[in-house]
Amino acid sequence: MTANRKHGAASAPLTDREGDVRELTAADFARQRPTTDFPELVKILQSHGKLGRPPLPEDQRKKRVTLHLDPDVLAALKAQGKGWQTRANAALRRALGL
Repeated sequence: MTANRKHGAASAPLTDREGDVRELTAADFARQRPTTDFPELVKILQSHGKLGRPPLPEDQRKKRVTLHLDPDVLAALKAQGKGWQTRANAALRRALGL
């Protein structure tokens, strides 16, 4: 059961088949609920002090380094789009047999 139905009011989907978001109406805003209606969520968010993923244990966190790469290597990584640093890390792990 969706949150809207649980509270008695069915609403039109916020997105269409192509994924475009429709304009929100006054009725949409009237159905919104405050964050305090979700105490378990508030507790999680407050425990981390900010939004996002929970922090990893210190021994599992990635370390910031300065690394000099050949221009063509860097261009090839960036040409693949967002996430190039993660892909570079994965390529290094494979090359090192990790």
